[in-house]
Amino acid sequence: MKFDDLFAMPSFVNGAARVLDLGSTLNEYNYSSSPNEADRLALKADWTVVGDDLWKALDEFGQEKKLTE
Repeated sequence: MKFDDLFAMPSFVNGAARVLDLGSTLNEYNYSSSPNEADRLALKADWTVVGDDLWKALDEFGQEKKLTE
């Protein structure tokens, strides 16, 4: 997924440990060095997804075009 830099991705063991973590001591977050860095990463991820969608649409259009020829 393209948003791995934005969210912490815990493992199965971490998820199971959170069930017993009544004090929320296992919370972890991905921090950026500045708000601008966080915005840059979010915008990059957004535009990457938009680009992937456009490539997929172009590929599907090409496949449909081949079927009609």
